[in-house]
Amino acid sequence: MAKAVIADDHPLFRAALQQALSETLAGEVLEVESFPALQALLETERDVELVLLDLNMPGNKGLTGLTALRNLFPDILVVIVSANESPEVIRRAMAFGASAYVPKSSPLPMLKEAVSVVLNGDNWLPEHLRQTPANEPDTASEDFAYKLEQLTPQQFKVLSCIADGLLNKQIAWELQVQETTIKQHVSAILRKLGVINRTQAGVIFKDMLRAEEELDTESLD
Repeated sequence: MAKAVIADDHPLFRAALQQALSETLAGEVLEVESFPALQALLETERDVELVLLDLNMPGNKGLTGLTALRNLFPDILVVIVSANESPEVIRRAMAFGASAYVPKSSPLPMLKEAVSVVLNGDNWLPEHLRQTPANEPDTASEDFAYKLEQLTPQQFKVLSCIADGLLNKQIAWELQVQETTIKQHVSAILRKLGVINRTQAGVIFKDMLRAEEELDTESLD
């Protein structure tokens, strides 16, 4: 029986997703309303197979949460459920490892279909997006996704902190390690990403994982 987690900060929408999943999954469905809560939950609930992830929720910035899940919990399937229907964002989400992308405007039967397809081992997009740019390969994102996969979980955390503008000393305090350890991680990150300095690494990370339209579209929910 598959155990799933709904990660969304809108209670009414979580309730709707609960209804849909209860009719699709035989397993337990848990709920969280922030990305830090999701990470904490996944650290303890090791049998979770599926996460329904909102792109715009506390602690999540665009596609950063998706890439963090793929890095920290690579065996968990991630279905993006978002109000953002930008073809570019959808292409990037799929390139960075999402198993499906479900617009929040979709009827619940469509969500059920997506979950069923994903649990059967396939990727899923709404029919109206399958013959659009959203379904075309995104070589640049796929290349960056491959580079991110080469990072250890700790290196990924360091890169996220760099993108947030933190200095090595601040990152060391944040991760409770020595500053020399952070410097070693930074050197490895630069090498694996093929960039020359930490500023470039942070800029590329933020640029590749952006989803600017999210705030505007989510506000319409």
